[in-house]
Amino acid sequence: MGKTIITVATTGAWPTKKDNPNIPLTPEEIAEDVYQCYKAGAAIAHLHMRDDEGQGTMDKERFEKTVQLIREKCDIVLNLTTSGDLNATDETRQAHLKSIKPELASYDCGSMNWMHQTVFLNTPSFLEELGHTMQAYDVKPEIEIFDGGMVYNSLYYLKKGVLKGPLHYQFVLGAAGGMAATIENLVFLKSLIPEGSTWSALGIGKGHVPIMLAAIAMGGHIRVGMEDNVMFNKGELAESNAQFVTRAANIIRESGNEVATPQEAREILGLK
Repeated sequence: MGKTIITVATTGAWPTKKDNPNIPLTPEEIAEDVYQCYKAGAAIAHLHMRDDEGQGTMDKERFEKTVQLIREKCDIVLNLTTSGDLNATDETRQAHLKSIKPELASYDCGSMNWMHQTVFLNTPSFLEELGHTMQAYDVKPEIEIFDGGMVYNSLYYLKKGVLKGPLHYQFVLGAAGGMAATIENLVFLKSLIPEGSTWSALGIGKGHVPIMLAAIAMGGHIRVGMEDNVMFNKGELAESNAQFVTRAANIIRESGNEVATPQEAREILGLK
């Protein structure tokens, strides 16, 4: 039986309590939510922080407090965002990596027109600096892919030594400004990555379940959570992130696979 990793993305930078009152925003809420997801089968938690007004922030102290609270509860693998605030500087996007040294962190491998409203900027100079920072602090990049060109960017940085293999990819499908959440696009993106790479996938909004099912069937790993979808079903708000994890875990088992534990996820991804 194969092992499938469930990543839970609890918060993100955009959904608010108006979108779903159950989304966790404070360090205390996020930590408790992550713990419940861990008990439900999540091996990795992808973390964003919010400020007192509920806006996305790269505040290093908030990351540190949240990580401390989670570590008091469980040994889930932590994957910290480097892109939680469009107004953050290149320095503030990396400061928490240096103080916390998480096992994983996001590496958004290119720029894009985000939500058709603004530019999600990841300059070549920033990506080179971020890659070297991650190597210096033993943080494995989770390479976020919103379109095919970003895969080719990753291959360039791998060849240049900014990234080191084996690479781990997260295919993000359905973001406005990126590739649509279709199975055809998922198959295409998977065909581009180097042999020996690991990968996970998610579909935003209505693409959530179809991409999850396809990823499991294709031997990949999956990401669920309110960062990507505040609705559990059409017309039904999610009660919690653990609700998403529980459904994913059940589907994995019914497909003939096993849900990976945090330690098994570390082994699969080659984490230090």
